[in-house]
Amino acid sequence: MDSGLQTWHWECAECGYEKADLEPAINEMSAHEQIDEGSREKGLRSLRIENFNKLLQAIVERGPRSGSLLDVGCAHGWFLEAAKKGGFKVLGIEPDSSVYSATSQRGLPVRQGFFPDVLSINEKFDVIVFNDVFEHIPDVKAVLAGCREHLKPGGMLVLNLPNSSGMFYKFARLLCRFGVRSFFERLWQKGLPSPHLHYFSSKNLKILLRANGFEVAEAGQLSTVRLKGLFTRVSYTGDQSLPMRLFVCLAVALALPVIMVMPSDIIYSLSNKTESDGEIVG
Repeated sequence: MDSGLQTWHWECAECGYEKADLEPAINEMSAHEQIDEGSREKGLRSLRIENFNKLLQAIVERGPRSGSLLDVGCAHGWFLEAAKKGGFKVLGIEPDSSVYSATSQRGLPVRQGFFPDVLSINEKFDVIVFNDVFEHIPDVKAVLAGCREHLKPGGMLVLNLPNSSGMFYKFARLLCRFGVRSFFERLWQKGLPSPHLHYFSSKNLKILLRANGFEVAEAGQLSTVRLKGLFTRVSYTGDQSLPMRLFVCLAVALALPVIMVMPSDIIYSLSNKTESDGEIVG
């Protein structure tokens, strides 16, 4: 790994993988004071549900149409609700105590803690899903090993995560090179309870998965922005002035036709568990 655009940022010149030395602070009050969780939920809800429905359609087309499904880092439980309606027997895992409490109070089957620690050795699933979670996990090798252990033979691993080849990320990198660091830091979620620790592209993600016993069956893109909820989404950390937030929303609205045809900042992959184990790369 070579030094990147910040002291905490690193990148691989060969495959394009990027990582950060940022420290997660889940369940630490000081970090949670930096965000308005209610506004965050409101700003992301419509976009996430749209993407979750697309993911579920891809799952039933490529994998099981029913069975057991584990949602790691299930947050507000939106994917759990959609999968349950689609015929899956669902279970969620959520490490954030306040988010877990709100989700469990809605009657959804959720356990508080970290994957795979909160599972018994005998619990196996047809599908394991990480929605906007994989990029936050320090040890991806251990997590992929846990997925192999807790997936049934031929089980499916679903990853939905940020894209280092996306338009917004490329633009943020460019601004950072010219000394404007705020957008780059926001995309890495620097200073928030669970910052991004990795940035993958479809190419290097496929290499990582194959080296750890998974074969990608389908890869694609998901929507990055919607006008509905955009201002709330931009505002939930409270680290930008009102004129700057309005400017960002206006710029995104005007650029939306271009955004729709450019590489998305969100990618997904559906991978099947293979028979042999592998070693991590990158």
